[in-house]
Amino acid sequence: MKKPSNLNRRDFLKASALSGGGFLLSFSFLSQARAQSTPGTQPIELNGFVKILVDNRIQIMSPNPESGQGVKTSMPMIVAEELDVDWKQVEVIQADLDTKHFTRQFIGGSQAIHQGWKPLRMAGATARQMLKEAAAQQWQVPVAEISTKAGVLNHTASGKTATYGQMAAFAATIPVPTNIALKSVKDFQIIGHSKQQVDIRKIVTGQPLYGIDTRVPGMLFAMVAHPPAFGMKLASFDASKALKMPGIKAVFPIKLYNEGYEKTFFDTTTFPEVVAIVGRSTWEVMQAKKVLKVEWIPFASYTQKRDMLGRKITENVPAGLESTSVHEAQMAAKKDVPGTVRRKDGDIETAFKNAAKVIEKTYYGPYLAHNCMEPMNFFAHVTKDKASLAGPLQKPEFSEQTLSARIGIPLENIDIKMTRLGGGFGRRSYSHWLVEAALISQQVQAPIKLIYSREDDMTAGIYRSTYTATYRAALDANNQVIGFHVKAGGIPESPLYPNRFPAGAVDNYLAEDWTIDSNITVGSFRAPRSNFMAAAEQSFMDELAEFAGKDPIAFRLELLQRAKDKPVGKNNEYEPERYAEVLRLVRDKSGWGKPENAGKKRGVSAYFCHDSYAAHVLDLEMKEGAPVVQNVVCAVDCGIVINPDGAKNLSEGGIVDGIGAAMFGKMTIEKGVPQSSNFDTYRMIRHHEAPKKIEVHFVKNEIDPTGMGEPAYPPVFGALANALYQATGKRHYRQPFSDNL
Repeated sequence: MKKPSNLNRRDFLKASALSGGGFLLSFSFLSQARAQSTPGTQPIELNGFVKILVDNRIQIMSPNPESGQGVKTSMPMIVAEELDVDWKQVEVIQADLDTKHFTRQFIGGSQAIHQGWKPLRMAGATARQMLKEAAAQQWQVPVAEISTKAGVLNHTASGKTATYGQMAAFAATIPVPTNIALKSVKDFQIIGHSKQQVDIRKIVTGQPLYGIDTRVPGMLFAMVAHPPAFGMKLASFDASKALKMPGIKAVFPIKLYNEGYEKTFFDTTTFPEVVAIVGRSTWEVMQAKKVLKVEWIPFASYTQKRDMLGRKITENVPAGLESTSVHEAQMAAKKDVPGTVRRKDGDIETAFKNAAKVIEKTYYGPYLAHNCMEPMNFFAHVTKDKASLAGPLQKPEFSEQTLSARIGIPLENIDIKMTRLGGGFGRRSYSHWLVEAALISQQVQAPIKLIYSREDDMTAGIYRSTYTATYRAALDANNQVIGFHVKAGGIPESPLYPNRFPAGAVDNYLAEDWTIDSNITVGSFRAPRSNFMAAAEQSFMDELAEFAGKDPIAFRLELLQRAKDKPVGKNNEYEPERYAEVLRLVRDKSGWGKPENAGKKRGVSAYFCHDSYAAHVLDLEMKEGAPVVQNVVCAVDCGIVINPDGAKNLSEGGIVDGIGAAMFGKMTIEKGVPQSSNFDTYRMIRHHEAPKKIEVHFVKNEIDPTGMGEPAYPPVFGALANALYQATGKRHYRQPFSDNL
């Protein structure tokens, strides 16, 4: 049995009785956990607790936002496992934002389960131990003789039993134990066993779960008009015609930030001044927006201070109406200019000078739009000294801080209810529409719901940056890689991860990067930066293997063996053996190299990100000039899998999403204007273009869980590119691939 060494009795939690025989256990996910005193029938604080009722029902709060990735199911599963209850007893309740009890109450970086694993287990195990000690005292027997099963306490020798609900009131008076034994992995009854998503019935029956479902009496509706191009700002507007439209209550400008405000990591540069239109219905507001006359003018370049999670920077925002064609020329010009060295091992210059063969390829990825199914929206009701909000957010804690600074209401007087997200993957990490909603409500002194149209969402950012990377490799006469050089850059950020594979596997290695300032707003996009680097790196690896005359999987495994046996450098992010294991697993499950598969057009790719490893083998056929993906075999090492069906679904979704982005995703800019505003011009993957079959396999181990929401996404780009080469004889260096078929 494992015992915790980092949480003591004072740091963990205390408990007290509920006057109905209930037991309230409050817990924190990343730091300390504290008790809640409950003098009445209702707990003082409703967030972050396990509640055991007299009838033996178990209520578990789920603190993190749910966007379809399954944390609302998997996080409570971890608590329920250590609490030792029947999953059928559990009711999961979505928590509101509660910074008093939770840290990292957000989703992003595929870290919710990874970060919450130990604290969640401790919460359940401590409650279970207190219940056991309560039973031991009541029955006057040693606590070691008490066992639990499915929410029932048992003493075999005396035959005494009691439900958790019957013992809860007394358990709440028990001092918190100092040493808690956690279950062995082999004893798990809930973790590792598939559970249906807790919201599935509500979703399929159309019950209100999403921010856009919010309704309150007297609520008005709002939309905003933003500049038609990046690089422009508000000059003036004429609302006279719009105000005469039916149902329109008000039209006015709002500034997103106060003068001198230091922006944080998730504050954007997206159009800091917009015009708000408020009315009785969304339709009426949309019609008024069409007749609103607004003058927009170019803005001058400026700098802004930002606090990037504790790292202070000065950010340059240039003037001008930027275009994709200009960006591509700027990026091409960087190819022969030295970048900033991020890692250098050995003597890279001599390696290339003495090489028997050298291969060099350059890859390009465009801006990408998120296009969440649910458009951006938020409800706000701001009064003189209080703000109540509800809607879909990925980083509510950071959004609340920005909101407090802007509307002048302290954090303790702001209440944010987190609704289910109708799509996220980075888009809802930012807060500008929440702040806009609050400012509009504050101005009109009424509850409002702000809604973005699809056109608003797609043309107002936030995008995946546009990237490029040049790879060079030097081989000796025996086709061994003796030098590896990657130079990557982007507008306005670099995609480079200098310490990932093949760093550590090559004696002479150089990684450098560069950036170009831009006023195009970019931000997190599913598997940030990895989504491009995996595509470029794994495409290059495939071509390099061919150049060396080696099987693609065997070539990768050879490099990983070198990284394992004689690692180069000290900062390698990945574990070579775990990386190699997903390649071996996908090789075996796909029948790679078997005679019966000799005629298949297939590509392989593998990548490490978000502390996890994923590999794909993708089979396709060309029909009437278009690729048809027949099958994808996926292997993942994310440590212990909490909910296998949920993890499988995340892999399947990532694969379909990645194929769509690789084949069709592209946002171009012309004089500051995004050239796609809806799905008629921004191509998304369609149902018939999804793989006919997807197989997902997990490496079985007892390693603590790591990321699952994003790792399967990046490598599918490379697998698709490599399969296309096998089918057509043509390599793909630019996304989207459909432009070059």
